[in-house]
Amino acid sequence: MSEQRPALIEMRQIVKTYQMGDQEVHALRGVNLEIHAGEFVAIMGASGSGKSTMMNIVGCLDRPTSGQYLLEGRDVATLRDDEQAVMRNRTIGFVFQAFNLLRRTSAQKNVELPLIYTGAARSDRAARSRAALEMVGLGNRLDHHPSQLSGGQQQRVAVARALVTQPSLILADEPTGNLDSQVSAEIMALFRGVNEQGMTVVLVTHEADIAAYARRVVRMRDGQVLSDTLNDAPVPARGLVAAGAHT
Repeated sequence: MSEQRPALIEMRQIVKTYQMGDQEVHALRGVNLEIHAGEFVAIMGASGSGKSTMMNIVGCLDRPTSGQYLLEGRDVATLRDDEQAVMRNRTIGFVFQAFNLLRRTSAQKNVELPLIYTGAARSDRAARSRAALEMVGLGNRLDHHPSQLSGGQQQRVAVARALVTQPSLILADEPTGNLDSQVSAEIMALFRGVNEQGMTVVLVTHEADIAAYARRVVRMRDGQVLSDTLNDAPVPARGLVAAGAHT
């Protein structure tokens, strides 16, 4: 981490407790974490370690039971639900394991969706969605529907959708979970490429070979940060940012 970079994410003593019947589930137990602008961080842990709960809080999809979460210096707890929604759409691009694309909608229209919520003009939406798809190597697939695309191409559409609003942060939750090893490598090279262009990337994974692309690895266990280490030799992007349109 560089001290010169501003803190994009600050989590201070974050606790998250769920009530399941008569039982309390302690998903997070006093997590402290800082992530700075421009970092590429992998959050690792087995099922039940708390990594997905932490991702939901970072993404303003859930609120902590206690503790303080600052996103771009703003205390998220002080925001109303609608203010959180605006900040989430402006600041964060999401990529999910299941792609979450609209099945009856073209790649370009899928990528345009976040721009609709920002109130962007139709011509602006078209230009920016086209540029985002070209960035991920799908400039020749604008009119294709998800059923006409491979799994790797669908995830590229999802990455383009996450990038199209030019957010401060990309959050990726098991983004290669439904992909084979070769396509997974291409998707991770894509994340490395956008990170090298200055985008902050935080991904959740349970796979060490996927975490190896990140410059920093945070390991979780039982709702706590077990370790937080720098990766001095991350897997290189190998120039695949705008390649692999066939995958």
